[in-house]
Amino acid sequence: MTDLPPDLEPLADLIEKFDHVALAVHDLAAASRLFELLGGAYMTGEEDVHAGYRWIHYRLPGGAKVEALAPVTDDCFLWRFLRSRGEGLHHLTFKVSSVEEATRRAEEAGLKVVGLHVEPGGWSECFIHPSSAHGTLIQLAEWSETAKPPTPLEDILAGRGVIE
Repeated sequence: MTDLPPDLEPLADLIEKFDHVALAVHDLAAASRLFELLGGAYMTGEEDVHAGYRWIHYRLPGGAKVEALAPVTDDCFLWRFLRSRGEGLHHLTFKVSSVEEATRRAEEAGLKVVGLHVEPGGWSECFIHPSSAHGTLIQLAEWSETAKPPTPLEDILAGRGVIE
């Protein structure tokens, strides 16, 4: 049973899929080796110089995806996360059809939503704070499935996969 109001609009019709699990790590190369040991195939990755971190995505056997995030500066959110919690689960990502609508509905449901970023035609996201999600950060994200050529893993690990 749930104690949510009967007139509450659920998020379910906005969720297109559960996309991936993200791990916070100190060393992307070590995470890459683990993912490959588990049968994973590198998909893509980049470095966000403004936010101070790099990320890589792998597809695991059976189709599941996993992401590793690593700080490249000591003042980014990931560095603070790793200092306080250590390596491990950082967030769960759900692809939604509308981040703005998902934010509205989540807030109406009484969930604490943080980090809303809307970029029409690009990557848009918000996060359900761990205090509203049983200790887990949940990312709701909207993006186009149009594939761009992946940045080679070697470039990511060497710091040459930069997005501005």
